[in-house]
Amino acid sequence: MNKKPGILFYVFLAVFVFVVMFPFLWILLASIKPATELFGEKAFTPLTDNPTFKNYISVFVDYPFLTYLKNSFIVSISTTLYTVFVASFAAYAIARLQFKGKTVILGLVLSVTMFPQIATISPIYIILKNLGLTNSYLGLIIPYTTIALPLSIWLLVTFFRKIPFELEEAARMDGATIMQTFWRVIFPLAAPGLFTTAILVFIAAWNEFLFALTINTDVAYKTVPVGIALFQGQFTIPWGEISAATVVVTVPLVILVLLFQRRIVSGLTSGSVKE
Repeated sequence: MNKKPGILFYVFLAVFVFVVMFPFLWILLASIKPATELFGEKAFTPLTDNPTFKNYISVFVDYPFLTYLKNSFIVSISTTLYTVFVASFAAYAIARLQFKGKTVILGLVLSVTMFPQIATISPIYIILKNLGLTNSYLGLIIPYTTIALPLSIWLLVTFFRKIPFELEEAARMDGATIMQTFWRVIFPLAAPGLFTTAILVFIAAWNEFLFALTINTDVAYKTVPVGIALFQGQFTIPWGEISAATVVVTVPLVILVLLFQRRIVSGLTSGSVKE
């Protein structure tokens, strides 16, 4: 018998949501404040009497923000497509094929996710510099893929293991090759897992800062996180423009997560319950 939650539950839920959302709400309110109210006595006043969209206009007029957005979209989407494509083959092989050292390989894959970025940035930068890939989209896509692949493989292995092996046997008895079985039978059934993995990889690539700051120093190839960080001048900090730019790049991610939250939760919890 399910017990209905009481009023205290909803009060606690409302307080929890407010605390979690408070940083974004404060940035949103700051983005529509005039510059005179961002500092001084009115700096800690949540609402303003003179709301303005001047900060949003300034972001697109006074800074190459559209270039930053374009670069982030190209790098994030390319990283997502390539990572999901490679991870799906690797995860299928680990989940279905029988070979020695499978557990060791999975352990090594997991250990790669534990490497701190600051420990790997120097050798990666030297390699990309010698290959002439700095200040290019490929110079970011390669390290982003390296970082995103381990977690993607782990997530997809769980999905592939949940697909009944009898389906593959039936397809092969009908004359399908291994690749035909993978593309026409396994791949569509693993679509929810692939979709969840793609969303997580896109968000990780969209928010990455350290590699983008180090590898691409040319303004033409800077991504949004680095571009916003460079809004700060030598003597001024344009909090209004920084807040407006933060809202512009955060809202699409919030909408994306809200729209597909069930798929994301399903993907992250898949395999946690024995059937």
